[in-house]
Amino acid sequence: MTFAPTADHAARPAAGTGTGTNTGTKTDAKTPTATDGPVSPTRRDSTVFRPLGHSAVSLTNGFLSDWQRTNRVGTIPHAIDQLEVSQALNNIRRVTGEHDGEFVGFQFADSDVYKTLEAIGWEAGRSDVTELMPFVESTIDLLTRAQQPDGYLNSHYQVDKADLELAPGELRWGHELYCLGHLLQAGVAWARTTGRRDLLDIGLRFAALVDERYGPEGERGVDGHAEIETALVETYRVTGDERWLTLARRFIDLRGHQLVGPDPLGYPYFQEHEPIRSVTEATGHAVRQLYLAAGAADVVTETGDADLEAALERIWSSVHEHKMYISGGTGSRHRDEAFGDAYELPPDRSYSETCAAIANFQWNWRMLLLTGQSRFADEMERGLFNAIAVSTATDGCSFTYANPLQLRTAASGGGENAPARRQPWFRCACCPPNLARLVSSLHDYVATTSEHDLQIHLFTAGTIALGEVGGAATTATVSTDYPSHGTVTIDFDAPFDGGSVLLRQPGWATDTAGDITVTVDGRDVSPLVRDGYLVIEARDAPISSIRLSLPLEPVVRRPHPFVDASRGTIAVTRGPILFAIEQADLPEGVTPEEVVVPEHPTVTVAEPDPVLGTRISIASARQRPGAGVPLYSTSLDVDSLVDPTEFDLIAIPYHRWGNRSEGGMRVWLPTS
Repeated sequence: MTFAPTADHAARPAAGTGTGTNTGTKTDAKTPTATDGPVSPTRRDSTVFRPLGHSAVSLTNGFLSDWQRTNRVGTIPHAIDQLEVSQALNNIRRVTGEHDGEFVGFQFADSDVYKTLEAIGWEAGRSDVTELMPFVESTIDLLTRAQQPDGYLNSHYQVDKADLELAPGELRWGHELYCLGHLLQAGVAWARTTGRRDLLDIGLRFAALVDERYGPEGERGVDGHAEIETALVETYRVTGDERWLTLARRFIDLRGHQLVGPDPLGYPYFQEHEPIRSVTEATGHAVRQLYLAAGAADVVTETGDADLEAALERIWSSVHEHKMYISGGTGSRHRDEAFGDAYELPPDRSYSETCAAIANFQWNWRMLLLTGQSRFADEMERGLFNAIAVSTATDGCSFTYANPLQLRTAASGGGENAPARRQPWFRCACCPPNLARLVSSLHDYVATTSEHDLQIHLFTAGTIALGEVGGAATTATVSTDYPSHGTVTIDFDAPFDGGSVLLRQPGWATDTAGDITVTVDGRDVSPLVRDGYLVIEARDAPISSIRLSLPLEPVVRRPHPFVDASRGTIAVTRGPILFAIEQADLPEGVTPEEVVVPEHPTVTVAEPDPVLGTRISIASARQRPGAGVPLYSTSLDVDSLVDPTEFDLIAIPYHRWGNRSEGGMRVWLPTS
């Protein structure tokens, strides 16, 4: 049973009302604080939900807390080391004359440095970063000395293409504005968490040069890789200077006018084939598309652009209803790291770049704030626990770039960026530091407020400082072992007598056997459901404690009939977790390619593993023919070719595959 939705939907105030319509002029502006997180809308009337401050939520234990701790002690120090190993820092030292070697890596390697600085910036708002500060201080000093008097900063172009007449100028492939975007976001992180402005000032000097050349009175141009747009909006939010919002909107408006010039990959690769307000589907390079959508959502939030919001809804439906893997991954083509056609989702060729999953998470967060609809939080959760979590090993020091849903036995992988096992770093190293900056700010996405209400989107153990919404209550303490177990308890330090507490009713729970139950101060209640949230009113009866119980039975899922590559297979989920089989759990002599399961299998929860987490068991699996079978035949008697002995098949969380030994893996299992 699930609670039925009602007609009592949350209404979003019109973001374009008042003097702010389509101009970016602030109305009822919120004063930025030093504790704002990664996304901090300026207008209070522009979103249904408002993010909490960066220090408002503290994760105490459980999956997300452990991940954040691993990120701090493993991933971030590892990234700092790899910036030396990969020569990314030496590339910048070439500009100052401190290194005389060749440029190493891709022309956008500076962005790896900026993302790492951003990750530490968000960490500075939640943990002790003293041991990381020598890197921060020396790197900011290096950037200060490398920056040209006119503000330009890009280690590849300043040395290897110093004879260019104008810079930034190679927008199609140069990533000059992409790098600036990550520099600005790093500066925003430090300004918000510590009040430190020197890194942001470096970015602002570069941004001023870009505005002079490509602003409203300048040339028409867009970067081949969208990212600068969302960074400019956040820069506007932290500085209050509307020139950055104007520039962000200009780049959004110019996209789709084929300004990058012809390219063998085609204009759709760059989202340059059609203006964003008229597009009907997601196209091209997945990371570019999703960063562009995130930036457009920021512009909608600050300007109330209804046509732009309508376009985002169309793109969102294209991605999440026709072009997304069950893991939350996006991008099914390796050649151009791109979206394919609708339902073109081959599991073994799932590119599902880690950066694309992170960009999708960021876009859905902005859409959640804007609309207050739980479908966006559902997709954040799906991606976080699957397509993003799979990208890093349990020690946080090796990574995947592409994330297939099937790896064949003894596979060599799909190239440098899609190897058959996690790697300590990549020549194109965009994903590991991107992961670091997201995880260091994970707590910012747990909860929001609106007027007198509290909303909880991601279920994780921790504390939430309520600010002005709790009435007598100042802190909510969440206790849970989610997603291993489905019980979530929220205790308030004093009776919550504000407005309402809204708990996300996960989309996966609506098609799960079992009841969703809610108790308030020991009493069973049947709350209304509004836009996918269980609404627990506190106006007439203050709340001391809430207990939410979610059914976590394993669920067998089947692909859409148009997904040809997965026809005749099933996948298993439990709560938000997707499961996979891998070689390490199979009987001797059986490979993942040979496994067949019943069409309607019996699936139960198995004994958990201390490292891998919850495991499931699929009864009556068997081996199908492998070696010795003709590649093509007119008939095949399976039982006559192999021993039909049945066995119980163990599956583990997809995000934990590849942490024990090498071998095959698959998510979609053929049925007999």
